[in-house]
Amino acid sequence: MLDWLLPALLAAALGLLFAGALRRIRLWRRGRPEPVAFLAGLAAMPRRYLVDLHHVVERDRYMSNTHVATAGGFLLSMLLIVPVHLFGLESRWLNLALLLATLLMFCGAVFVFLRRRHPPARLSRGPWMRLPKNLLVFSASFFVLTLLSSGLLPENFGGWALSGLLAAGVALGLAEMLFGMGWGGPMKHAFAGSLHLAFHRRPERFGGGRSTGLKPVDLEAPTLGVAKPEDFTWNQLLGFDACVQCGRCEAVCPAFAAGQPLNPKKLIQDMVVGLAGGSDAGYAGSPYPGVEPGNASGAPHQPIVNGLLSADTLWSCTTCRACVEECPMMIEHVDAIVDMRRYLTLEKGATPNKGAETLDNLIATDNPGGFDPGNRMNWAADLNLPLMSEVRQAEVLFWVSDGCFDMRSQRILRAFVQILKAAGVDFAVLGNEECDSGDLARRLGDDATFQRLARHNVDVLERYRFGRIVTTDPHAFHVLKNEYGDFGGHYDVLHHSTFINELVQSGRLQLKAYKGDTVTYHDPCYLGRYNGEYESPRALLNALGIELSEMARSGYRSRCCGGGGGAPITDVPGERRIADMRVEDARAVEAGTIAVACQQCTAMLEGVVEPRPEIRDLAELVADALIERHEPRAAMGQTEEQHQ
Repeated sequence: MLDWLLPALLAAALGLLFAGALRRIRLWRRGRPEPVAFLAGLAAMPRRYLVDLHHVVERDRYMSNTHVATAGGFLLSMLLIVPVHLFGLESRWLNLALLLATLLMFCGAVFVFLRRRHPPARLSRGPWMRLPKNLLVFSASFFVLTLLSSGLLPENFGGWALSGLLAAGVALGLAEMLFGMGWGGPMKHAFAGSLHLAFHRRPERFGGGRSTGLKPVDLEAPTLGVAKPEDFTWNQLLGFDACVQCGRCEAVCPAFAAGQPLNPKKLIQDMVVGLAGGSDAGYAGSPYPGVEPGNASGAPHQPIVNGLLSADTLWSCTTCRACVEECPMMIEHVDAIVDMRRYLTLEKGATPNKGAETLDNLIATDNPGGFDPGNRMNWAADLNLPLMSEVRQAEVLFWVSDGCFDMRSQRILRAFVQILKAAGVDFAVLGNEECDSGDLARRLGDDATFQRLARHNVDVLERYRFGRIVTTDPHAFHVLKNEYGDFGGHYDVLHHSTFINELVQSGRLQLKAYKGDTVTYHDPCYLGRYNGEYESPRALLNALGIELSEMARSGYRSRCCGGGGGAPITDVPGERRIADMRVEDARAVEAGTIAVACQQCTAMLEGVVEPRPEIRDLAELVADALIERHEPRAAMGQTEEQHQ
C-alpha cells in the first residue's frame, strides 16, 4: 500500500504547498511596489538565515538549540525525502542521511513539546499547541519508513496495521508541514520568513550592519501613510507573515507592560488578518491590554483604524525599538506603526491630545513648545558662546537642540559647555539659525514638517565648515546621523557621551574620583538600540571611578523611559507609567543616582514622584568632577577633513 500511497501523498502535499505559496505571494503583491535586489537577496538568504537570524535566536539558548535541531532536521529531511520516497531512489547513504536527519528533527521536536507543556504567557496557544505533536509524528513516521525502505526492518514488518499507522502519520505530518506552510498554519513562517529575509526592506541590518532611520514619505503620493493593509509595501506584508508569535516583542514592550492598549505581537497578527481578510477570532495570544480579541476584522482594501485596531494602539508606541531588537524574524514593527500614524496625521489631522498643538507650534515657531525662536540663546547669555555665523568654521558644531527652552535641560547644556571649554575644544553653535531637528514631528507622523525642518537645517549647515556635530540630545543625534542623509545632509555626528569619553581618553580632561552613592546607568533608546552606543557612557562613568550597579534590563534590553515617539504628548492612559517602572528597576539595585544621557529621559525620570534616586546627566557628573586646567585650544580634527 505504501509503495503507491506514499509518493501520492508527497506529490499532493508538494502540489498544495506550491498552490498555497502562489496564493500567499499574490496576497503580498497587493501591497505597494518596492524595488529589491531579487537575485542578490536570494543568494544572501542562507547566510542571513544561518548567521544573522541565529544571532538573535541564540539569545534564548534553549530555543536556539531547539530551532537548530528541529528546523535543520526538517530541511535536511525534506531534501532527502523527495529523492528517496517520492522518486524511489535507492541509496544506502541517502537512507542513512535521512535516518539521521529525521532523528535530529525528532530530538528537536521533543524539546519543542516540553516547552509547550507549560508555555510562558508570551507564547500564542491555539494551533501552535498542536505543532510539537505533528513535528514528532512527521519525523517518527519518516524515520520508520526509511528503516523499512532501507531494509533495516523486515519487508512485512508490522503488516497492514503499521502501514495504516504510517500512512496516517505521513498525511498528518505533511498536512502540518507542507500544506500549512503555504495555506496559513503555524509553519507558514518557514516559507514567508525565508523570503522575508531575502527581500527585507532594510538589507543593511544584515552582516552586522544597522539600519534604524525612518524612510521618507513621498509627499506627492495619492495617499500619505498607510490607511489600508494594501498601502504597505509588498515586502512589509511579507514581513508580517513571517511572525512566529513567540511573543518576545510583547515581553519587552514598555507600553504593554504599562497596560496601554498595545501588544506588538497582536498588532502584527492584526496586519496578517488584514492581509488575508477575516477577523481576529482565531487569535490565541495575549490581547491588547483592556481590549478583548474577537471584534477586529479587516481586508486588504478596508481601513485599518477602527477595523483591525484602535488609534490608541498606534499612539501608545514609544518607538523604542525594543520589539524590533528582540524579534527573531527581524520584523520592523516601528516602521509599520509610524506609517499608520502618518495617515492619521497627514490625511486625517487626527493626532490626539496635545499632538496637534505641538505640530502647529513646530510649523509656526520651529520648536515644539511654541517659544519665540529668537530666544534660543537666552540660556547662554552669560557664556559668550561663538556663533557659526561669526566664526564660519570650527572643529565642533555643538547642536543645542530644543533643550535650550527647558530650564532643567539648560543645566545639562551649560555643563557640557563647561566641559568643552575645559578641554580647549574649538566649537561654535548655530544660535537662532538652528531649528528643531524634526524628530518629534516625524515620530508623530508629520513627515511634511519633518522634511521642511530637515531641509532648512541642511541648508544652514551647508554654509559652514566643521569637523563634527556633537549634541546632548540622542533624538537629534539620531536624525542628524541617520535620516538627514535623504536630504543631502551627510555629517560626522557624535553624542556627547562619546565625545566626552574621547576627551578623557586623549588626556584633554582630568577628572576627580566620584565620591557619591551607588550609581546605575539608564540606556536611552535612541542612543543604544537605535545607534548601538552602549560602551562610551559606561567607559566615561568608569573614568570617574564609578562601579555601575547595572539594572536587570540594560544595554540592548534597556527599558524605555516612556518619553520617545511623542508618547508624553499623545498621552494614552494605561495602568501605570513607564517611567515609574524604570525607576523601580533602579530601586531594585539600590541605586542612589541614575546616570542618564538624554534630556528627554531626564524629564521623564524626574517626573516620578519622590522619594526616588537622583537623576544626573553624564555631562553634569563630569562637570562636577573637572580638575580645571588652562591650556590653549587644540584642534582634534584635520582641516582637510572638515565638512564643506
